[in-house]
Amino acid sequence: MPYWTTLLIALGGLLLGGAYSLRKQKFPVWLQIGFVVCAVMAIVAGFLLLP
Repeated sequence: MPYWTTLLIALGGLLLGGAYSLRKQKFPVWLQIGFVVCAVMAIVAGFLLLP
């Protein structure tokens, strides 16, 4: 597995964790949604780059 695939999937996981943390801290919903959207895009990009 190429390293950039691993990095993208790891970035998606970190962003999902950040979204969860923002939810616990009662940040605005639009910011939480932005984190989740970026996380999903990173994870999908990682899976699309798999050989």
